[in-house]
Amino acid sequence: MGRPAPGGAVSPRGAASGSFARAGLLVLGLTAALDQATKIWLLFIYDLGQRGIVAVTPFLDLVLTWNYGISYGLFQQNTELGRWSLVAVKAIAVVLLGWWLKETRSRLTALSLALIIGGAIGNAIDRIAYGAVADFVLLHVTTATIHFNWYVFNLADAAIVAGAAGLLYESLFGGSAKKAP
Repeated sequence: MGRPAPGGAVSPRGAASGSFARAGLLVLGLTAALDQATKIWLLFIYDLGQRGIVAVTPFLDLVLTWNYGISYGLFQQNTELGRWSLVAVKAIAVVLLGWWLKETRSRLTALSLALIIGGAIGNAIDRIAYGAVADFVLLHVTTATIHFNWYVFNLADAAIVAGAAGLLYESLFGGSAKKAP
């Protein structure tokens, strides 16, 4: 239920933000758990590191890479200070995004923030446990004349991108989008 408003009535803002925050917590927990379960299976059960490149489809391979930086391999950190600095920055971002999630009154914003936070937590767990983030999905296009590889990524990265896309959509079209009857 929401927060009591003056006079004992329940505040609609509190009810909406509370329910969206609870749903967001569920989504972020599931995102981080699925990310970690996938990585644990690929690292320790399937042993992707020993298998090399595993073709899944004509455009998708599994290959283990370790990212010592942030998105797209930027800001590579090969020292303990660098590693823990990235963990600290990520922790600050999670706290700030968590505060935003707690206050949101939009279902899409809550879902988007939950995906971003869950992905950030999943990648932070890697950085703490292994010193780097385990990436393993390689999308590519290969024809007779073209060979293009996308960056290697993981489930947490995909969740972060989906969350960012949701926030972008919400900021551009959320307030003025027509509601279905």
